Amino acid sequence: MSADEKPKPTEPTEAPFVRDYPAPKFLPAWKKPQLNRLLVQDFVIFAHSEFDMVKKLLEKEPALLNATIDWGGGDWETGLGGASHLGNREIAEYLISKGARIDVFAATMLGHLDVVKSLLASHPALIDAKGPHGIPLLMHARMGGKPAEAVLDFLTKLKPPAVK
Repeated sequence: MSADEKPKPTEPTEAPFVRDYPAPKFLPAWKKPQLNRLLVQDFVIFAHSEFDMVKKLLEKEPALLNATIDWGGGDWETGLGGASHLGNREIAEYLISKGARIDVFAATMLGHLDVVKSLLASHPALIDAKGPHGIPLLMHARMGGKPAEAVLDFLTKLKPPAVK
């Protein structure tokens, strides 16, 4: 490594922050401790592809179900988000069966055409929404495989991919 290169951080760092506006008058009541960041991180990583670990960690800490991790710069991801953009139907359906908050990205990957159509009819700008890591709806549909083919077809007709 040259003198100019900075080593990559091995742990997240919180961006510096100073309020340049008045503080909110409402103060939250912190009734319970926050989930451990490393536990949330591990759960989200496992939810991409390791079903047994998802079940194990969710049994250990049920509040992980809707926990999110910020990978940096507001790149928020849940376990369901990770399973969805990798097309891991088994994990996604399991998490939803446990009460995970489904979103347009998971609905797209799972092939829920009626849900996707309804959301896009109500909120057309969602066609350009980005999921975790900036992954678009179209990629979620591709990752859904055969069960998501109708959604992929719908999205492609609605907004054809740009030709390069």
